[in-house]
Amino acid sequence: MSKYLEEAKTFRNSQERHYNCAQSVLIPFAKEAGLDEEKAYKIASGFGSGMKTGKVCGAITGGAMALGLLGLDTPDNMQALFREVRQRHEDQTDCKDLLALNAKKGGEKGPHCDNMVYEVISIVEGLVNKSSQV
Repeated sequence: MSKYLEEAKTFRNSQERHYNCAQSVLIPFAKEAGLDEEKAYKIASGFGSGMKTGKVCGAITGGAMALGLLGLDTPDNMQALFREVRQRHEDQTDCKDLLALNAKKGGEKGPHCDNMVYEVISIVEGLVNKSSQV
């Protein structure tokens, strides 16, 4: 298991503090870029639950923020992030649509959101690894 994924799982399972999807994706990468956890937590606080409006999934937004923080927010990387999520989720990227699709399949919200975090971490980590090979 990657260090990013391991840390995200710790955040998602925390009983002491709630970490939304954006925070759970951003913070593991932010620390590596020199941004402390508390600042990253605050920066991403308004991006959970699709910016608290059901729009773009917070995990995806956290991934986009991580790519930006690492200097990897190229058009190709941003498109790759969205393309991979859309391919896995019937072309959906908005929180409300992803949740509706999950519910239609009989899934519960908590595990679905956890899995979105873990998927996006995996995608971003792949893009980070790819960029370090160039």
